[in-house]
Amino acid sequence: MLGFLTENLGTIIVGLVVAGVVAAIIIKLVRDKRKGKHIGCDCGCAGCPSSTSCGTKQ
Repeated sequence: MLGFLTENLGTIIVGLVVAGVVAAIIIKLVRDKRKGKHIGCDCGCAGCPSSTSCGTKQ
């Protein structure tokens, strides 16, 4: 077991760093959603291609 860990230590560290970054992104998205922030153009125009997902009330 110890041999496996020492042989793959670099891979394990990189995997933990990547998992940490992904977790931080997910946490930020969840917090922003709870605060009412959203991803979108936020232009408020009816002709916008993402007007249905912007979240603006017209």
